[in-house]
Amino acid sequence: MSAELETEPTFFDTFPEEAKVIRAAFLGSFFALGLGAVFGIIQTLHRTDIFRGLIESTDYYTVLTAHGVFMVISFTIFFLVGLFTWALVRSLDRPLVNIRITWTWYGLMVTGITMTGVSILAGFTDAVEMSADVLFTFYAPLQAHPLFYAGLAVFIVGTWLAGADWFRTWLAWKRDNPDERIPLQTFMVLTTMIMWYIASSAVAASVLLFLLPWSLGLIESVNPTLTRTLFWFFGHPVVYFWLMPAYLLWYTVLPSIAGGRLFSDPLARVVFVLFVLLSTPVGIHHQYLDPGIAEGFKFISMTNTMFLLLPSLLTAFTVVASVEYGARKRGGTGLFGWLRTLPWRNPAFTGMMLAGLMFAAGGFSGMVNAGMNINYMIHNTIWVPGHFHLTVGTAVALTFMAATYWIWPQITNKPIYSLQIGLFQVVLWFIGMALMSNAMHAQGMLGVPRRTAEPEYSGFEYPTAFGGFEELNIQIAIGGTLLFISTVFFLGNVVLTMGNPRVSGLAESIPPALSGPTDAPRVLDDLRVWVGIALVLVVLAYALPLAAIINDGGLLGPGVGTYPVWVDAAARALGQVAATAVSPVVDTLAFASSRVGDAAAAVSVEVFA
Repeated sequence: MSAELETEPTFFDTFPEEAKVIRAAFLGSFFALGLGAVFGIIQTLHRTDIFRGLIESTDYYTVLTAHGVFMVISFTIFFLVGLFTWALVRSLDRPLVNIRITWTWYGLMVTGITMTGVSILAGFTDAVEMSADVLFTFYAPLQAHPLFYAGLAVFIVGTWLAGADWFRTWLAWKRDNPDERIPLQTFMVLTTMIMWYIASSAVAASVLLFLLPWSLGLIESVNPTLTRTLFWFFGHPVVYFWLMPAYLLWYTVLPSIAGGRLFSDPLARVVFVLFVLLSTPVGIHHQYLDPGIAEGFKFISMTNTMFLLLPSLLTAFTVVASVEYGARKRGGTGLFGWLRTLPWRNPAFTGMMLAGLMFAAGGFSGMVNAGMNINYMIHNTIWVPGHFHLTVGTAVALTFMAATYWIWPQITNKPIYSLQIGLFQVVLWFIGMALMSNAMHAQGMLGVPRRTAEPEYSGFEYPTAFGGFEELNIQIAIGGTLLFISTVFFLGNVVLTMGNPRVSGLAESIPPALSGPTDAPRVLDDLRVWVGIALVLVVLAYALPLAAIINDGGLLGPGVGTYPVWVDAAARALGQVAATAVSPVVDTLAFASSRVGDAAAAVSVEVFA
């Protein structure tokens, strides 16, 4: 170990108070991961008819709700707030403005998810008249106990305050550094939170204005199509809310572990700007079979969704180029020979690389979901869970677990208990997910439904293709069991690491990008521009569909508070005004992209010549 790393302070040494918050967020995330994994293996064994002795079939949907909420809301977002606190503080090289505010939003998040979790778990007993078997997609007509919705509202407010805390710290830094470009990791944190504020506003409105009052009995009915649309306004961008922390790690940490540097800082900024602009106006593609939405709106949503391929393709190019640069610095040669020189024995590196590979596979199945005519074949089949287990369940979850092996020593000064166990764990997760997700996709092609406790029907047999129904069930059960075992290894490794003594020499640095922020137009750092464009695109995508839904079905359901027909005309006029306003800023984005492309090409010639 070099003398520089022996003396260089870790994050724990420099920012001990922030390190406490990050550890608390990570531990909350890991606790939720453990709960979600338990419910995951129960539902897997029950659905596949391997073992149905743990729960009654009527409790399956309580298990399914618990698995979804603890995994995709609690595990992911608690890890996100910990990671973003680390990234912002590290990249700005300054502490948060007021650590008491930080603990306040953390406390709100813990309180909120506890309220929601209690309402779900109470469904397992008849001693309490409380249940929330509404699944992760908690729109009407399914109704949960008021505690479920109240907890979600408190949790979301906590995340909003977290974002405000980070923006406040950045503004304090900006006052001291008025001419500096926003550090890349901070830029990623801020743009992600901008997207989150826009997306979560819809689900907050749905909960506070409709679902919670309905659950409390203050209103008699709601418009199910409206609550579904407001949920999917939030439901698709929340996927990128989970993914963008993984992107932050792929862009900034992964090249460093590979021994290199990020290929292009400007390209990374463009990718995050594109997510801000494109992630929200596409939620209607989850509603292709909803009769309450016109086909034209669905077609527009499909077109918008296809544009989301661009930031993913840019990421694939930039990350692979960055890793290759590191491999060639380590002595790698040849067209593919450089792959052998990469640090495959490092669980942080291997886990993130395998997560990225699985995300590419998820992208292909996602294109099927996004296409209207192809989507009709697999809508509401188990294909859909197969897809998001590739994206959220591996691209996000595996990246978070792998990154823990790199970040945890820096926020604790404690070395990982066993990197060998860590390597085994990430590979085991990859194998388990490959088995389970492949079988889910295959069953989806056979028409096997999702959200079903026992998908066997009397007098009906699924067609034989890609293996029979029973054979694929066995594959799902094996894959799910491997994923559960991998989770146990991960959590055990973390717990044993916490028992290690603190040592020195664990500092890790992130070198600057080959093409730095000065190669990018300054307009990329003008967050007000991108907020404005994002809001205009949201209005263009949702004003008319929402107006039509309310006009046809009423604000609170058919015949209850229906708006007059002039809503359609007003929304149409608003759309025309927005289209006129957005044209100049689209030209600005095109100019910025061309500048970034020129800079990236120049760096590519210089590095790989």
